[in-house]
Amino acid sequence: MVNYIVLDLEFMCLRGRSGGDIIEIGAIKMTTNEANQGIIMTDLFHSYVKPERNPKVNAMTTTLTGITQEDVDGAPGFKDILSAFTNWIGDEPYYFIAWGPDDKYQLVRHCRERDLSLSWLMNYNDLQLQFTMLHGENSGNRFGLKRALEHLNLVFMGRPHQALDDALNTGRIFAHVYPKLTLTNNNAAEEPLYTSELVYSSGSGEEKNMPFSDLANMLGMVL
Repeated sequence: MVNYIVLDLEFMCLRGRSGGDIIEIGAIKMTTNEANQGIIMTDLFHSYVKPERNPKVNAMTTTLTGITQEDVDGAPGFKDILSAFTNWIGDEPYYFIAWGPDDKYQLVRHCRERDLSLSWLMNYNDLQLQFTMLHGENSGNRFGLKRALEHLNLVFMGRPHQALDDALNTGRIFAHVYPKLTLTNNNAAEEPLYTSELVYSSGSGEEKNMPFSDLANMLGMVL
């Protein structure tokens, strides 16, 4: 049986800088149903992550994500969370499904900074890119998560920029377009070092790899 790990991360917002600590991880595990005619959810994973480089949660981060200092103070650090997460993934074959490329970039960065193995970070598939191409948009003008749901006549469930809610909504999109997708095999341990930068625009202020862009727009800031 092949599992599909639909993943979302939230980060510390750093004004004018990228590379904030991962402070929340949410994921759902999906697989094909017994008749192999659809995708169903079988399990979920959620945890806050205690930030290390910037331990204080700033107001911008809380406004965008809802994550407070209290949430992360009692949370495990990244190394412990990664151990729990990879144990949860299990031993069966799997593909990662994520909305955009940035979660992979940040996981690579966090692991390399801590000399942690990347062998688990395999078969990462950017659902946002495939969805955008399937619906006739240029790869440089990607669908934001909310717009993609609306395109499928679905309503966002939960709170945007909350990791588990974003993962659940990404999973809903994945279930709808699964028959049309081409999933790829890859392994981050064998790929060049990633750097986080703005490589696309959703055209709607929903850039996933600039997690504070929505808030900055609200405040009239130019990023």
